[in-house]
Amino acid sequence: MTPPTEPASHRSAEALDEPEGFDLTRLLAERGAERYELHTRHLNHQLPRMLHTIGFDRVYERAEGAYFWDEDGNDYLDMLAGFGVMGLGRHHPVVRKALHDVLDASLADLTRFDCPPLPGLLAEKLLSHSPHLDRVFFGNSGTEAVETALKFARYATGRPRILYADHAFHGLTTGSLSVNGEDSFRDGFAPLLPDTAIALGDLGALERELKRGDVAGFVVEPIQGKGVHETPPGFLLAAQELLHRHKALLIADEVQTGLGRTGDFYAYQHEAGVEPDLVCVAKALSGGYVPVGATLGKDWIFKKVYSSMDRVLVHSASFGSNAQAMAAGLAVLSVMEDEETVASARATGDLLRTRLAALVPRYELLHEVRGRGLMVGIEFGRPDSLKLRSRWTMLQAARKGLFAQMVVVPLLQKHRILTQVSGDFLEVIKLIPPLTIGEREVDRFVDAFTAVMDDAHGGGGLMWDFGKTLVKQAVANR
Repeated sequence: MTPPTEPASHRSAEALDEPEGFDLTRLLAERGAERYELHTRHLNHQLPRMLHTIGFDRVYERAEGAYFWDEDGNDYLDMLAGFGVMGLGRHHPVVRKALHDVLDASLADLTRFDCPPLPGLLAEKLLSHSPHLDRVFFGNSGTEAVETALKFARYATGRPRILYADHAFHGLTTGSLSVNGEDSFRDGFAPLLPDTAIALGDLGALERELKRGDVAGFVVEPIQGKGVHETPPGFLLAAQELLHRHKALLIADEVQTGLGRTGDFYAYQHEAGVEPDLVCVAKALSGGYVPVGATLGKDWIFKKVYSSMDRVLVHSASFGSNAQAMAAGLAVLSVMEDEETVASARATGDLLRTRLAALVPRYELLHEVRGRGLMVGIEFGRPDSLKLRSRWTMLQAARKGLFAQMVVVPLLQKHRILTQVSGDFLEVIKLIPPLTIGEREVDRFVDAFTAVMDDAHGGGGLMWDFGKTLVKQAVANR
């Protein structure tokens, strides 16, 4: 192929304005309305089916910050943030500009045989927030960050087994699925790696497994995404001491909890003295644009893995360290510093949890509000009054978790607020909004949640009628 005679940036304006064969705007205008049909025909056919069933089959036309707008111009408050990916909200102008800049620079990206500056600069910036760590491997997702940590821990220690906590979620590729503590994700994909689950916070179980002498490390979320359960106070530090005594590694999975989500840069920093040997991050580092994952670790671990020039590519990723992802990550960290995002998330999270916790004595179906920063779990439970208890029992008999779904649906349909049930068979709603929300969004959510709880406790026909629909659906799926 003959190279162009001049860089694209030097071509005339007339040449750049020439029509191209591919027109994304035209394609979306012509075929955007087929979105649900296309998914049904070519992708996961159960997704549109599920969305139609619960009335989540909206058509969102645009988004900015913590809001979506549908085709009729109605706004929706996003309390889900793309499962935590949109830490800065959607389309932050600084991140957008960084991506425009890196594309316009026409960099010689991914040559594979050079050392471009952006990965080094992003690694330097990430490590400045974790000074006990020394090196970074960049991949493309959270599960890839965990896979990297599992491989590095095994190679560095020369041991085969990883410990993990019940109900953990560390990803869905085969290695990370081996340390996924939820059976519904693991079913049908065996055999997996010979890893072992312990109860979250059970130091005795951790020590018993370590005494077998074959444990490479223990991977743990400082706050579990499923159910929003924190590690008990002092557990991470005690676990770290046990692991190091037995020459094993502490691996902190901060894929969802990292980068300010919990009101600290990393969630493990809430406990003084905890210094994991490996830390996994992803999600919010992307700015919501370019997939990126990172595994941070101690110098000796990386030097063992990459022990000679023969092993220079023993662990790599084709798209890892690409310029767009690195630019997005640098922009995200710059915004977080300039806008004091971590402190803001802590303050707004405290306000949200305080307002919600004040509702617990008022509603017998509402049992607990927990979490840290802007990672909040709202748990429902068995009521005391006979009328509500009979309805609760009906739902539980059909499928555990249906009441939480009954709350999520009217929050969207009546109040235009997007939330999620925190896990299969859980009566818990998880709130992980953009870290940029403030008092206005807290007021909107608490007012809407209060209205839904009033409806549930007042015997509101529409809400409980929808519950009957969910019961029928659950029974039909058995």
